[in-house]
Amino acid sequence: MPGPIQSLERAAAILRLLAGGERRFGLSEVATTLGLAKGTAHGILRTLHQEGFVEQDPKSGKYQLGAELLRLSSSYLDVHELRARALVWADDLARGTGESVRIGVLHKGGVLVIHHVFRPDDSRQVLEIGAMLPLHSTAWGKVLLAFDPAARAELDETDAVAFTARTITDAAAMDAQSVTVRERGWAGDVEESVLGLAGIAAPIRDRRGTPVGAVGISGAVERIVADGAPRPALVAAVRDAARAVSRDLGASFPY
Repeated sequence: MPGPIQSLERAAAILRLLAGGERRFGLSEVATTLGLAKGTAHGILRTLHQEGFVEQDPKSGKYQLGAELLRLSSSYLDVHELRARALVWADDLARGTGESVRIGVLHKGGVLVIHHVFRPDDSRQVLEIGAMLPLHSTAWGKVLLAFDPAARAELDETDAVAFTARTITDAAAMDAQSVTVRERGWAGDVEESVLGLAGIAAPIRDRRGTPVGAVGISGAVERIVADGAPRPALVAAVRDAARAVSRDLGASFPY
């Protein structure tokens, strides 16, 4: 089994040092405190600075934690808070609708499933926590595209793949669809990713009213859809769950 990478260990030690201090540290202080050669410490700090993990005061030349590291930390906490706040409501939604429930967040051009509740029956199912869902062809992705500008920007960097004959891949059509999703407050997909399956999702917002994820249900088309559209009772249940999670995150209504 390979051993630890020394340069990464040293970078981690520098970050811990900066995180634990109440002041900025100069190059010599970092090197002396951690027992590193000044050249080694400087090289690591320069790399961390380039990546945004540390910042250097232009006057004193001393270092402190950077915004990128704080952003990653905030993202980690937000995702875990979202999951913790949503657990009960996701269970209730699965019981109330009889369908499986997923909660997803924007991640690397797709929707990362951070929580999954099985359909409450005896059928064999696969846990999908950690799975990635497409942005353009799932209800969760459509919600993020409609309410989160970052999602639309990330989709522009990838090619929208047609999974079925019903998948929308045209950019103008997707933008028009997003307008509709914003107007009604929820998104649906009918056999756009997988034949025979449909989904409904609604946005989850934080205390600032910012969209931080989506919650929704998926299941067989015949259970989710009636007369060519998602069943109103299921749409209402999904939207109620999204509002409940949002309230627990501190969101106020109207946004």
